[in-house]
Amino acid sequence: MLLFSMRIGMMKKVFPLLLLLMGFIACSSGEGGNNNDSPVVEVSLQCTPMELSFEAKEKLTLSVSVSCNREWTAYSNEDWIDCKVSANAVSVTVKENEKYEERTGSVIVKSGSTRETIAVKQAAKPEMATGDIVVPEGYRLVWHDEFDDNSKDMPDTNNWYYETAEPGWVNNELQTYIAGKKGDIQTAEVSHGTLKIRAIKDGDRIYSARLNTRGEGGKAGKGWKYGYFEASLKLPVGKGTWPAFWMMPVASSNWPDCGEIDIMEEVGCVPNEVSSSIHCKAYYHAINTQKTAKKTLEGAQTEFHTYALEWDETEIKTYVDGVLLFRYKPEDYGKRNEQTWPFDKEFELKLNLAWGGDWGGMMGVDESCLPATYEIDYVRVFQKK
Repeated sequence: MLLFSMRIGMMKKVFPLLLLLMGFIACSSGEGGNNNDSPVVEVSLQCTPMELSFEAKEKLTLSVSVSCNREWTAYSNEDWIDCKVSANAVSVTVKENEKYEERTGSVIVKSGSTRETIAVKQAAKPEMATGDIVVPEGYRLVWHDEFDDNSKDMPDTNNWYYETAEPGWVNNELQTYIAGKKGDIQTAEVSHGTLKIRAIKDGDRIYSARLNTRGEGGKAGKGWKYGYFEASLKLPVGKGTWPAFWMMPVASSNWPDCGEIDIMEEVGCVPNEVSSSIHCKAYYHAINTQKTAKKTLEGAQTEFHTYALEWDETEIKTYVDGVLLFRYKPEDYGKRNEQTWPFDKEFELKLNLAWGGDWGGMMGVDESCLPATYEIDYVRVFQKK
């Protein structure tokens, strides 16, 4: 009897709890109580236009209109395509195409798992007009200066920049390099279709010029990795002159480890003897291991002659009037030895007229020959197609 009474008492206590729990379950499962039954809003995403076309050179920005009922974003996996998202559009900008072939990419507009793909096309870099320029077989013209702009009396600063320095800067040379002009002294002049670099005596100083190819947008150095480089030159007369047509890395440091290519050098104390050389850590004149070739070229100081470099990933060759002068191909090239082959980066072109120095002044100098003129008819750069 006692046990029955205890059970009745417990049921009285538990029963209200059971009723409360059943009521809760009923409310949770009742109409309107299940949030999972809320309607799902489908993504509506529309983009216009679905294709963008750009010219090779223009830094043009084109816009794509975006209509979407949800949050969205846009991106591109191409490093030459830039996207900027605004409220109802994405602005697309491309970098200049420096290759001679069309390129394609895409912009992805995304909202949740819904995506739209915008096709992006950019035209190939146009071939440079060659006119009467003779282009080596298998190459295309990529840069040149014919020095035939009669509106300028100095080199085009879009193509060239000057290095300035005091005497003794390199090779114990005696000249002062100026930026083409200083007062009445003009060491770089363009006239009658040629560039003239002059060594001029004024007081106790000899002034001259050293020019390097300038990159686009005012960058200090314009360089090329491999190609065919050619200039038509008439060399100066006089003991002490030292003209050169040569190349150094755009970001040069730690000479000679960085590399140097001398397409043409001549010193006035040995008139009409032209030479080509390379310099690197393993091969340079200071340790008597230089790689050089030279020849006597009658008329080098009185007539224009062509001097050229053909340079690819395996060897370096130079030519005088189309005839091979110098060839360099290290035996250990396959090992990619930086000591013998640092010639796998962009090099800029240089034109200069030095006075005296270790080589130019090895037999002394004769100031009676001043002013001396180094004349350049053209400089051209070709690269393989």
